[in-house]
Amino acid sequence: MTQTAAVPEGTYAAEILRLYTLLPDTPDRPRPSDRRLAAELERQHVPLDLIHAAFIIGAARRARSLRALPAIRSLHYFLPILEEVQEQPPDPSYIELLAWRLRAAARSASDE
Repeated sequence: MTQTAAVPEGTYAAEILRLYTLLPDTPDRPRPSDRRLAAELERQHVPLDLIHAAFIIGAARRARSLRALPAIRSLHYFLPILEEVQEQPPDPSYIELLAWRLRAAARSASDE
């Protein structure tokens, strides 16, 4: 069994994991493989704003689904979306709009 080092709080990797666990349908606690991926993204110097954009786009796409989707089980789910935003970074105002819509949908769902 491989030991996974804890990700120090306040680091880049810790911020990735924090943002990930705040998303709808994600685990409350990251798995060891999520921690390793976050550390790898840090080593690759992937800009945090692109990772955040991938999270928002992925969550928004899931929110548009007409059917119930299973929970996201791994940070790896977002890698294809991260590749998309690295190739063609989205306009920051578009990400802000999607994030606002996700927050509004979450508030609406909690009111029901």
